[in-house]
Amino acid sequence: MSEQTVGGAPAPDPDENRRQVLYWRLLARLFDPEEQASLESASLAVVEDVGLPSALLDPQASVDSVVQRHPELAAEFDGLMTPEPDEDGARDRAAEVRRAALASKVLLNVFASGSGTVTAEQLARWQSDAGWLERALGCGPGELRGGRGGVDRAGGGQGVSPTGTGFGGPTPDLSRLIPGIGPELGSIEAGLVKRMRLREVLADSALASRLTPSMSLIEQLLRDKDNLSGVALANAKALIRRYVDEVTEVLRTQVEKATVGELDRSVPPKRVYRNLDLDRTIWKNLTNWDPEEERLYVDRLYYRHTSRKTTPQRLIVVVDQSGSMVDSMVNCTILASIFAGLPKVDVHLIAYDTQALDLTPWAHDPFETLLRTKLGGGTDGTVAMALAQPKIAEPRNTVVVWISDFYEWRTDELFESMAAVHRSGAKFIPVGSVTSSGRGSVNPWFREKFKDLGTPVISGHIKKLVHELKTFLT
Repeated sequence: MSEQTVGGAPAPDPDENRRQVLYWRLLARLFDPEEQASLESASLAVVEDVGLPSALLDPQASVDSVVQRHPELAAEFDGLMTPEPDEDGARDRAAEVRRAALASKVLLNVFASGSGTVTAEQLARWQSDAGWLERALGCGPGELRGGRGGVDRAGGGQGVSPTGTGFGGPTPDLSRLIPGIGPELGSIEAGLVKRMRLREVLADSALASRLTPSMSLIEQLLRDKDNLSGVALANAKALIRRYVDEVTEVLRTQVEKATVGELDRSVPPKRVYRNLDLDRTIWKNLTNWDPEEERLYVDRLYYRHTSRKTTPQRLIVVVDQSGSMVDSMVNCTILASIFAGLPKVDVHLIAYDTQALDLTPWAHDPFETLLRTKLGGGTDGTVAMALAQPKIAEPRNTVVVWISDFYEWRTDELFESMAAVHRSGAKFIPVGSVTSSGRGSVNPWFREKFKDLGTPVISGHIKKLVHELKTFLT
């Protein structure tokens, strides 16, 4: 027999037992901060048996510090929770124990965030550990929390290994949970930021320099900016600027790479003067040159398949700046500035809560725009519409992007004005959220109304909005 038996039944697999010990320790640590001596000693024996450092079991050690001392482990964290199936279908139980130890470390460091006041150093450590978790899930550091990573996961998650079934299966595979993990990471980070004595940290440049900008941190800075002054205000502005620059670079790349479809060259180009390819027409008809009359006789005209729009396109971005739309406000402000830099695109930016603010003079500079916003408050889209409608001078050359959760108190009046914009010939794009994770709720009444109107709400990844705008503006 290939397996040992005990009383006629297969003997417990030692590697399976080791893996379960590690996961029991993980669960015990997550739900009860008190150390379980028996689980700790058993887990120590397991990690030593598989050749891993005991520092993996130290709750105070960051993943960074472990990797610095054992650099060979860095590659093992990448894609750790999106394992590839073995070609022959066999399970390498020893390798699964090793992966379980590494997964337990990164999960515990991220999800056991503790309680009490948080220092700048602790926040920076958590952000770093969260970056390692994102790498373990096959994402770029920061991608699930704020969209600053470089890996394209527009599809919402990599394929799930058929051998992975979560904690109860052969390998820890959390890839199918990625859409929910991103918002959860953002929520934990926001909680840590709220537990910081942020004003004291900002007043100390040395402490402030340890902060890594994130959406949660930027939200707190924008909410509190009117209460800051001197060194604290300067440090807050520097952090906002850093974050804006990082996200701008990512979004600019997405705008540049967004495609609007391939040309169908089987369809003849429109035979209008603006499409006339004069150089090609002359070249193709040179054999018809009459030197005596010094005249070129043209047998055939050649036309281009594409013709750039010569009329400037107007982009009107209206953003709900109420408390639930902070990340959309930040992302859309940055996105508007990128389109403002494109030739022949006339960008207008309006932010609103119960009052509307025309931010068009600063639309090219997201940093200055965000400093002028006032986050929070109620929502009344009719005041924003009053500013937006007069800007629609040429409806056929205008796109109106309205970003909100559409929880309004004057619903019928606002929707009717939006429908009027759509009927005028302008392109109207309602957007429920403009985030990296796609998280966000939309008033179901408005969702159905927009669907009936033929302008369904875009909710989800910011790349959807980028594609819509590129299609219209180019």
